[in-house]
Amino acid sequence: MNQEVTEFIEAVKEPWQRELSFQLREAVHKAVPDIQERIQYKKPHFLSNGKYSAVISNSKDAVSFTIFNASELTLPEGMFDGPPERKTIKLRQGQTVDLDQLSSLVSQAAALL
Repeated sequence: MNQEVTEFIEAVKEPWQRELSFQLREAVHKAVPDIQERIQYKKPHFLSNGKYSAVISNSKDAVSFTIFNASELTLPEGMFDGPPERKTIKLRQGQTVDLDQLSSLVSQAAALL
């Protein structure tokens, strides 16, 4: 794991956002064990075979998680927004998220890269 990404997430001000960001990061690593990570555009990005697989983005009241190369995925209805090639879920405080499901989706999308 990239120390710069660790420090970035540790610096997230809201405790719930920090914890969720670490959980999402773990879900990505579970999905693609050899994933590369780096800070780009002031956000943690995850790359597989040199191409974007996922990104975590924190805003004032949400944590967004984007899965790239999502055109071929079968996604749960109403959970994700965005164009076919990249889908984003916005998670808010108190909202439950199925990390295993997200990990599976990332794994499926990365396998196509």
